[in-house]
Amino acid sequence: MTRAKPVSGRDATRPSFRSLDRAEIDAVLRHNRVGRIAFSLHDRVDVEPIHYVYEGEWIYGRTAPGEKLAKLAHNHWVAFEVDEVAGTFDWRSVVAHGAFYILDREGSALDREAWEHALALLRKLVPEALTDADPTRFRTTLFRIHVDEATGRTALPPAEGGA
Repeated sequence: MTRAKPVSGRDATRPSFRSLDRAEIDAVLRHNRVGRIAFSLHDRVDVEPIHYVYEGEWIYGRTAPGEKLAKLAHNHWVAFEVDEVAGTFDWRSVVAHGAFYILDREGSALDREAWEHALALLRKLVPEALTDADPTRFRTTLFRIHVDEATGRTALPPAEGGA
């Protein structure tokens, strides 16, 4: 049995895996618009999908008032995950960890500025956000997550011509 020769320093018959560098992590976060936020209270962890915009070291989103915000008021540390999947061995995944902050347009000048900035970013995603034409008008709470740390992994399929 003849073994295939490595292609570009890897075995052409097997998928390869590696960590993403920070530039690649930022690119995945910038490119996508739907991620999952994981949060916990006591011994229960919840994960929910959200629409988001990434800028600088911040993930911006909006949500509806409810149980999630009540839990986050007690523990504002979250994980946030984004995946790009083209196949079983052809994907990129990023997990960010940081603190969740509700933005308040009624607070200080800095609070209002952060709220207005978040709304401007989110309107790039949904131009009607927080208007009468808003398709998800129940999502009235703006928030941001500071990305304190982020990791990423990628899988590459076997090289063309591999088994």
